[in-house]
Amino acid sequence: MPVVSVKPVVLPAPGRGEDLQVRVTAPATGGDLPIIVFSHGFGSSLDGYGPLADYWAAHGFAVLQPTHLDSRTLGLAPDDPRTPLIWRIRVEDLTRTIDRLDDLEAAVPGLAGRLDRGRIAAAGHSWGGQSASMLLGARVLGADGEPGEDLSDPRVSAGLLLATTGLGGADLSPFAAENFPFMSPSFAAMATPTLVVAGDRDDSPLSVRGPDWFTDPYRLSPGPKALLTLFGAEHSLGGVAGYHDAETTDENPARVALVQRLTCAYLRQVLRPGDPSWAAARTALAAEDAPLGRITEA
Repeated sequence: MPVVSVKPVVLPAPGRGEDLQVRVTAPATGGDLPIIVFSHGFGSSLDGYGPLADYWAAHGFAVLQPTHLDSRTLGLAPDDPRTPLIWRIRVEDLTRTIDRLDDLEAAVPGLAGRLDRGRIAAAGHSWGGQSASMLLGARVLGADGEPGEDLSDPRVSAGLLLATTGLGGADLSPFAAENFPFMSPSFAAMATPTLVVAGDRDDSPLSVRGPDWFTDPYRLSPGPKALLTLFGAEHSLGGVAGYHDAETTDENPARVALVQRLTCAYLRQVLRPGDPSWAAARTALAAEDAPLGRITEA
């Protein structure tokens, strides 16, 4: 269906140093719209991930995309005192977006009264996946190896983690261990139903383990979960980050289309119990002669 998109909706953020800019994308008509709060990868912004945001909105979701402080559009200096805390500020950005749903709804002509606040999913790609996972119950381990503060949000009832980094410690490359101490998650308490999407050729310089590192959120979390493994996919999963994203190294429109369909179907099933979309999508994928991926569930 046709979609409308408004940007930037500016939310006051005292103590952040910058007010929070959010893009709102939603179908032009229809009510009881489930909500997807989406966290972008490093350096991106509310302008990124059009292939996902547009598709989700066209299929009945309201998509909220905050711009985090690491965005290239903000130009934060490397020595800015906020830099070591950006991982946490990112989570606060997502929480603030949910807190201010009334303001976001009022900023979009015709959207008033159409959001379903009882059906919210947290989603993200790359670093955005780690940010979103914190709302689902994941936690960052401290230097002592103990889980840090629980930043989960009970308002979030579904998760979608795309190319999301795995465990820290010995699994990190020396560069990542030195520069990203927050990249040490624990998924032991991530109990929210979640779909994890990983590429089997996503060989990250941040880890010494290889592509299976990105399956950790699935393997190590206790909640109801599913894993979509994409064959031949690298970190951009075929090009989900943008229609003309120069950072895409594995451009594949068919792969992007699969991610669109399966993520939409999964969120429909979790947010609307009894919805047949996920079961139908799984069956269709398994029946393909040359499938682009496989689904595992636990």
